[in-house]
Parts: sequence; structure tokens; C-alpha cells
Amino acid sequence: MENIKFIDQNLEKGLYLVSTPIGNLADITIRALNILKKSDIILCEDKRVSKKLLDYYDIKVQLFSYHKFNEKESVEKILEIFKKNKIVSLISDAGTPLISDPGKILINEIEKNNIKIISIPGPSAVTAAFSLAGYSDDYYFYGFLPKKLGERKKVYEQFSNLESSIIIFLPARDLVSIIKEMKEFLGDRQITIAKEITKIHENIIKGNLDNILDKIKTVVLKGEVTIVLSSEANKNKDQNIDINKEILDLSKKMKTADLAKYLAKKFKFSKKEIYQKILIFNKK
Repeated sequence: MENIKFIDQNLEKGLYLVSTPIGNLADITIRALNILKKSDIILCEDKRVSKKLLDYYDIKVQLFSYHKFNEKESVEKILEIFKKNKIVSLISDAGTPLISDPGKILINEIEKNNIKIISIPGPSAVTAAFSLAGYSDDYYFYGFLPKKLGERKKVYEQFSNLESSIIIFLPARDLVSIIKEMKEFLGDRQITIAKEITKIHENIIKGNLDNILDKIKTVVLKGEVTIVLSSEANKNKDQNIDINKEILDLSKKMKTADLAKYLAKKFKFSKKEIYQKILIFNKK
């Protein structure tokens, strides 16, 4: 782009972690563009994706393919590049590097070799989606859920003990099945689904786990989505009072498992959550 002013500055030798747009190519800092232009080599996930950005800003720098499938074997080659006193940038296909993207192995090896690492902050789907959600002030970022159900159940158990909002990445094709699972294991929480953030077809869908499936029936489920779940504290406090009253009234009349199932269905909480509440009441 002709109107972008590139600053004439001397850069320190090292690895620059450069944040790039998550969709809209205009969402990049002047500093990031300067770093990329002055780099000797840019490490990237997919050369085709990165080339679109670099061509848009007329940046002609050698690209080195660095992704999850060649991460380990590429480290030695990259360390050799640093021995030649080069300026190297690392970018992901979109957003801030190392956020659910390759790079951790490289970072660890670079630190062992006393090579300086400089972060160039910028776009991130995590912070963009969280700011749109408007839930609690704190959040827990998990990344992509495990592929196996058994492992996901352990993660849901972990989520159920958190008092903060929860952010995950998800292949859009899995959205419906994962929402059903989360409703079963986490109860009816508020949810924000951010699809194609900053792009032409950006779609932000809000609701709760109980009704969100109706809202996404017409949505084309391609690519990846960012999900923000509200914390336990965002549930209706009056509802908790009602549950406690019913536990008090029914715990001596019903078996714990039957009572948990009944209350979970009635109040749209997870069975595990209700079961734990009942056990706490029985100890009193």
C-alpha cells in the first residue's frame, strides 16, 4: 500500500512474534508492517495465506514454511538461520502467534540459545470475541477441545469448577454436537458464538445453551468459530435459591441420583452440578 509509512529504524537481531489480521487485512499495526518489511525471513504456517497479506502491503521477504507437521524437524534449520545474525519474524495464518498455533518448541529452543524474543502485539480472536460477549471481567482460555469424548468430559469437569468466563476455539462443523455436550455437562449458560470476526460475513450469535441451536439453524458451518461461555456466576441467582429450597424439601424423599436428574431437567443445570449441591446439603 502506497500510503503506509515505513519507519527507518535499526532492529535488534532476534525472533519477532508478529500479530497479523484475523480477517480484515487493515487490522495490522504500523509497527508490525515495519518489522515484517525489515525481516530477513518470515516463518509462516501456510505460504499461500501469508503471501496474500504480504502482497497487499507490497512486502517482499523470503517465507519459510513452519507449521505443526514440520515443527520439530524445522527447529535446527531455524537455529542455523539465527547463527547468520538474521532478523526473523514468526506469524500464524491469523492473529497472535502461539495462541493455539505452532511455535512453543521453537521458543523453548531459542531461549536455550539466548536469542532475544520480541512480541509485536495485535489482533487476537480470543480478545475480540471476549469483548463482544460482555460477560465477567475475567476469562479462562482453553483453545481447541480434545477430539475424544472421554477427554472432553474431563475438560467439562474442569470448566464446571471455574468461576470465570470460558473461551474455546472450535471447528464450525462440530458446533452443534459440542453445544449439546456443553448443555448436558455444564447446564444452561450464556453463550456467544463469533464466526468470521472482522470479515465481510462476520456473524455474532448470542443466547444460552438452551436456545442457541435454534439461532444457528441457518448459519453456514464452515471454518472455525470462537465460543465464549458465561461463568457460573452469570446464572440466575434466584434460580439457585429455588434449587436449594427443592433440595431441602425433597432430599429425604428421593434418592440422590433421582433428585439430581429431576432438578437438572427442571432448572436446566448439569446433573453433576446438582448432584454436588445435594451432597453439600446432606453434609450440613
